[in-house]
Amino acid sequence: MPTRPKPAPPVTVSDELFAPVSGDIELCYQTFGDPADEPLLLVMGLGCPMTWWDTDLCEMLARRGFYVIRFDNRDVGRSSRATGRVTRRLLVRGFAGLPTRSPYSLDDMARDAFGLLDHLGLEAAHVAGVSMGGMIAQSMALQQPQRVSSLASIMSTTGRRTVGWQHPVLFRNLLASSRGREGYIRSSVATWRLIGSPGYPTPQEHIEERAADTYDRGVSVAGLTRQMAAIVTTADRTPRLRGLRVPTVVVHGLADKMVHVSGGRATANAVPGADLLLVDGMGHDLPPALHETFAQAITRNAERATAR
Repeated sequence: MPTRPKPAPPVTVSDELFAPVSGDIELCYQTFGDPADEPLLLVMGLGCPMTWWDTDLCEMLARRGFYVIRFDNRDVGRSSRATGRVTRRLLVRGFAGLPTRSPYSLDDMARDAFGLLDHLGLEAAHVAGVSMGGMIAQSMALQQPQRVSSLASIMSTTGRRTVGWQHPVLFRNLLASSRGREGYIRSSVATWRLIGSPGYPTPQEHIEERAADTYDRGVSVAGLTRQMAAIVTTADRTPRLRGLRVPTVVVHGLADKMVHVSGGRATANAVPGADLLLVDGMGHDLPPALHETFAQAITRNAERATAR
């Protein structure tokens, strides 16, 4: 007689905790799963808190045998705010490839992530990063490859200005100011209409809920511009990526308007032996309908690391 499938056991989820990582920077983080499992560090993108790694995806990865760690980057959510003023002129000069200085770099943000691993007593971890988070993950693998067991670079790019470009209207949208909680929610809905996955649309009410949660966790326009400055003032990583020997998977949407798919292709071409997964209908987000796709890509790449 057939029996009903047993429900999956609940995943252990920590409270939101804090880790001093470098100087005056303290990161807010949260873990999913068993600390005895393989650690997986999830790095989020520009201006996005750790909660944009959906809880369902984190729990799915934990059930696959990972000890999942998500965190707010500096200048986002509940993590520390940095200092330093960034002007539009600085950002324009950076986008144009002209010499300029930012308050901090992507390498500094990579060191923050290593500081979190140190706080947790972890010598190494699998690392998956989205957009700017993919750039940080690449920087981690280049800085200390022995501490990055495998690398998943999702809808990201190499820093080379001739690939991974965005439409100019998106640049203006990112810098558009919005006052108050309701203004931030309206702005988020407008942004996601431009960059979300056309093949896997997210209902507007879900976008509004996520935007409200993001605002309530803490939004910093100055922090956003500092992160943007870190991106545009970072040198092309392509020459260094060619020497990387970390198992790597690159995932990119064919409908990505924020980071053109050429950025993903360039990343996969630069890293020896990298796998490239191009997803039709995927834009610049992590829609629930693709969670299984992301989980499979990360898991298979991690298995390459354990097989070495």
